[in-house]
Amino acid sequence: MTTLTHFDTACPESVNGQILQLVVDHLTDISAMEIAPSNLLYSIYQYAIGFEVHLYLEALGGGKGIAVELIVATDDQDPEKVTGFVLYLPVKDDPQACGIAYMAELASHRHLGVTQAMVREVVRRYPHCELTCSVSKVAAFEQSGFQVLGTRGPQVLMNTRDHSTDGLMGVLDVAAVYNSTEVRQIHTYLLQRNGKKAMLDAEKKRDRQIDQLSARARAFVAQVKG
Repeated sequence: MTTLTHFDTACPESVNGQILQLVVDHLTDISAMEIAPSNLLYSIYQYAIGFEVHLYLEALGGGKGIAVELIVATDDQDPEKVTGFVLYLPVKDDPQACGIAYMAELASHRHLGVTQAMVREVVRRYPHCELTCSVSKVAAFEQSGFQVLGTRGPQVLMNTRDHSTDGLMGVLDVAAVYNSTEVRQIHTYLLQRNGKKAMLDAEKKRDRQIDQLSARARAFVAQVKG
């Protein structure tokens, strides 16, 4: 069985550490581009997206001027073990609305419906909930009451209602993460290890992946709406 815990203030470091490990271990599922471990850029995105989540965890409690909340799943047989999380952002001007920013669950617990349970808890708190996901995950979120609205980049945009909220949702500016010294150092190491051609090929592979996913999402939504 799974226990769900809600946080709107800073959570214990042991929980934070396990959440960040989930991000690192399940990056392909979390990243909108579904970047694979075989891509040489994978470790860059592991660091960058992990740091994004770290910044949002630091923002719990309003310390960075935005509203952030978190649902954490733990295993009843091992209460200290985090099996999944959903990090979401309440909408300032609409007390019923929120947007899910990041979510992940342990691969070993997917058959237990951990993500579905966490998402339903978010919707219970904020009935007007929005998220984006890959085409392959649409059916699962439909079971939790979401419907297809359109696309957002390479993903399908879904909402529990037939429209997005008109309210404003505070987000952090994470662009600086990708220009940070740490990311540059990782890129330099990869460049020295693999060579310029291999790194350029990795970037092209990533871009093709994004284009293919975007086209797939648009075609899927067109079929649903048609």
